[in-house]
Amino acid sequence: MIINFISDKAKIGENSKIWHFSYIGHDVEIGNNVSIGSLVHIDYNVKVGDNTKIEGQAYIPPLSRIGKNVFIGPSVVLTNDPYPMCNKMIGVTIKDNAIIQARAVIKAGVTIGENSVVSMGAVVTRDVPENSVVIGVPATIRYTREEYDKKQRRWKES
Repeated sequence: MIINFISDKAKIGENSKIWHFSYIGHDVEIGNNVSIGSLVHIDYNVKVGDNTKIEGQAYIPPLSRIGKNVFIGPSVVLTNDPYPMCNKMIGVTIKDNAIIQARAVIKAGVTIGENSVVSMGAVVTRDVPENSVVIGVPATIRYTREEYDKKQRRWKES
């Protein structure tokens, strides 16, 4: 038996798919053509834009905002409490066309700029400007999205 929890207060867009054992909380809005992998936890009051893909075991906390055409890799963790355990929370904002690679961790209140890339395993403690690629712990800017796209094209052609 496949069991998901999808709140009756959640709004799921057309052609969106939610895989096995996922949790979708109250007041979540998921756009059209979104793919949510197995074991994903999307807590309450989260917005996910159209054509976004969230891979398995990702954690999306309350108050997060995810744009359109975003990729969130497996086991990514967004946080919403900059000083645990505090009752005051703030979500993470990920702008359109961003890529968050596997096992990245993003601190509460951080904004990932449009077209930016967060590398695998990065720990993001500050805002990431648009069109930037950040790598490391703590994450620092290493190159531009244009350079990333060139590297990706070369990889595909090899």
